[in-house]
Amino acid sequence: MMRQYHRLRAENPGAILFFRLGDFYEMFFEDAKLAAPILDITLTARGRGTANEAPMCGVPYHSADTYLARLLRAGHKVAIAEQVEGSAESTDSTGSRATKAARSGKGMVRREVVRVLSPGTLTDDELLPGRDNNYLVAVMRRGEAGHRDERIGAAALDLSTGEFTAAQFEGREAMLSAREEIARWAPLEVCFPNGQDAEAWIADRPQALRGVDSSTPDPATVAGGGTTDAAASVATWSPLEPWTFDPGRARARLCEHFGVSSLDGFDLAEQDAAVGAAGALLQYAIDNSHTAALRHVRSIRRQHDRSFLELDAVTRRSLELVESWQDGQRAGSLLSVIDRTATPMGARRIKQWLLRPLRLASAIERRQSVVAGLVEDLRTRDRMREALRRVADIERLTTRVSLGTASPRDLGALRDSLQALPEVRESLLELGQLPMCNELYEAMDPCVDVMELISRQLVDEPPAVLGSSGAIRGGFDAALDRLRQASRSGKEFIAGLESTERAATGISSLKVGFNKVFGYYLEASKANLDKVPGSYIRKQTLSNAERYITPELKEFEQTVLGAEEKIAALEREIFARLRDEIAENGARLLATAAAVASLDALASLAEVGALGGYRRPLVDDGVMIEIRGGRHPTVEALQPGLPFVPNDTYLDGDAHRIKLVTGPNMGGKSTYLRQLALIVVLAQMGGFVPAEAARIGVADRIFTRVGASDNLARGISTFLAEMQETASILNNATERSLVLLDEVGRGTSTYDGLAIAWAVVEYLRDDADVRPRTLFATHYHELTELAVQGGSVGNLRVAVQESGADVVFLHRVEPGAADRSYGIHVARLAGLPAAVVARAEEVLNGFEGPDGGLPSARGPISGVGARGNAPIDGQIPLFVVQRPGQRTSGEDEQMEPTEHAVIGRLRQLDLDDLTPLEALNLLAELRAAADEEND
Repeated sequence: MMRQYHRLRAENPGAILFFRLGDFYEMFFEDAKLAAPILDITLTARGRGTANEAPMCGVPYHSADTYLARLLRAGHKVAIAEQVEGSAESTDSTGSRATKAARSGKGMVRREVVRVLSPGTLTDDELLPGRDNNYLVAVMRRGEAGHRDERIGAAALDLSTGEFTAAQFEGREAMLSAREEIARWAPLEVCFPNGQDAEAWIADRPQALRGVDSSTPDPATVAGGGTTDAAASVATWSPLEPWTFDPGRARARLCEHFGVSSLDGFDLAEQDAAVGAAGALLQYAIDNSHTAALRHVRSIRRQHDRSFLELDAVTRRSLELVESWQDGQRAGSLLSVIDRTATPMGARRIKQWLLRPLRLASAIERRQSVVAGLVEDLRTRDRMREALRRVADIERLTTRVSLGTASPRDLGALRDSLQALPEVRESLLELGQLPMCNELYEAMDPCVDVMELISRQLVDEPPAVLGSSGAIRGGFDAALDRLRQASRSGKEFIAGLESTERAATGISSLKVGFNKVFGYYLEASKANLDKVPGSYIRKQTLSNAERYITPELKEFEQTVLGAEEKIAALEREIFARLRDEIAENGARLLATAAAVASLDALASLAEVGALGGYRRPLVDDGVMIEIRGGRHPTVEALQPGLPFVPNDTYLDGDAHRIKLVTGPNMGGKSTYLRQLALIVVLAQMGGFVPAEAARIGVADRIFTRVGASDNLARGISTFLAEMQETASILNNATERSLVLLDEVGRGTSTYDGLAIAWAVVEYLRDDADVRPRTLFATHYHELTELAVQGGSVGNLRVAVQESGADVVFLHRVEPGAADRSYGIHVARLAGLPAAVVARAEEVLNGFEGPDGGLPSARGPISGVGARGNAPIDGQIPLFVVQRPGQRTSGEDEQMEPTEHAVIGRLRQLDLDDLTPLEALNLLAELRAAADEEND
């Protein structure tokens, strides 16, 4: 047996081997040492105290799913080795094809690995996040990193639904684009060519995929099982042989799988890197599934970004689109607000739409029309959603049918789902002749023939596992009916035998029993042995009883047990044939599932819009964004019953292209910025928006620089991360982009930060190749001077109401500039000691006093201006800003801003007529003057 174990272990390197021994899956040696602390089970040993002692642990096979889930969440692969004998196949709780050992007990039971489970290749509902896709991803690189010839191929496959996508990224930005796409897929497993350090270049370890570290977690933290949320799972990195990524081999593999002569029809003709990744991914999935082919994977789609609003990882995280920034949970995200879907398919579809909003106004309008119809027609919406609630996960049911792992209960769920589809289709017709409704109606094939096929053969309430009770309907198969009748008659005889024999022998305590060794028997106590007839044949002696058989009892036993074995075998044969017939209709079922998913997502958007008082936005190809009475959807949903202060927004491509937002801490600046982005995302998804009215000029990308983050493991400080994100925005934004910047420059000194923020705003204002629509929130009130200079910059402020020492944040955004941040008031609200708050006010008064001085140990002093224009270490001030209300020592005369002589000289220059030689001479003259002044 151990030789058998070592052979199977060697054939499946990198996987923990679940080795079936009777009613347990056992693990040995290093696998046992690794798994025991994760599964929180006892580590024991086989052959303890001998030279062949083997560390060992095990789990019951009937509850294996729970333990498998823990290992998979910890990032491990599991190979399942089942007992296989003859053809008496059965299906265990994991859906694997297994076989019972021969009753004779002679010889060793043969075992084979029937399936390899990895985080990216799961298809069982018990192990999958029902409302999320579970993508397996493959990546490969060709060409020199960072050069024009670099090509990165990536492919994603959700094995549980059959969704298959490939993408190719080229040029100097290939790596960045690939990282963003892979992060959007959020895979739990990534395949790559052995020798390419994919984990290093895909991203910084934790943030690239699901926001967790890809290394194996501390077993102590996993032992308790933890959360089942996919976001808490660990990314698994699976190196494959480099030849599997060869484009030629991969192309042939894909063509063979799809039954085509070329991949031109999939728009992959010149996409060698994408083809290499897709071919390797398909082969890996087939190998792990231990099937000849994945029949439910029927097509591959090339990923194009031109049709979608691009949302990079920073933007998705800062806007909290699918998970809360604080704890990584779904609650507190925009998805938690808009996902009111009735089916798991719809839940996955609305998440896909949220991460990939549309960019084409015409496509957006098609979705909007359906949502609008459902918002206006409450009766139809309720009827549709009620019918959708009776539809199970057709996508994943079809996958299990195609893989041969579907249970009788799975087929029953598929049958019941198909029975509900006619009502779903009828509700579509009630919305009128809308283009998208017509398309969904035609695509939603109710597959009546499949439904009737299942209904004829399967019982109304099928069992969870084949063989536990009758799954095939009586009257469908005559041979099966005869066997069932024979089994029933035998059992009826045996059930009546006890009373018959008691009467015949006079032994009132006589009983009929059964065990697996001797079969049926008659048992008499030793006190009644003198009454036992001579026709009884002694079979077993117990301490206080004797067990007997009779020729008649053995005859009926053979009838019953033989019939049950034949019934089980025949039911398996009929069920397998039924499953294969359904699998032949897999393409129709998957197309129907896709239509149901889209309709469910649209109905969810309509439900949210109707209940939330949302309005249909006008979406066009212009650049104007005009929102009246806009609200933050997530904040509003998290505070039911509390009034949310709505605000207006107006941006265009001309005089109102950049708005500087100033105001107090806790006033709502960040909320206002995110609110605009979320309204745009909802609008471009095709949904209604939380506003009184809205007009949205379609955006190609949304960029955000909101909040603080760092990556100390890679030597990236908070400020460096801020600058990297800002650089990405300035280098990639276009006039159709929406840019949201919050407190740029705050991670460094006041002068450094102010200088950077000022330069960033000027760049966004003046660079002809950028010019995006921008909201820029800041506490640098000096920046408001940029609006005074005219152009496309304007000021907005968050209003406050002061009453003595009290401050009320009104959360209302209005035109104008703020001159205070009320940070000390917020510090008081946060609970800082009163002495600290008092001293802070004292220091602030010194800063804002006539002399604008730094504080001393005894209070504010004058001298070097911390917020004024006095030079630091002889440096000429960058900005000349007069403090409000600053007076001279004279009567009531307003102080005039001073200007350094060098600045004045530079202002007088005519740069257009200045020659290089004159410029050099001028610099020499200014330097000589400065040296003379210093002397």
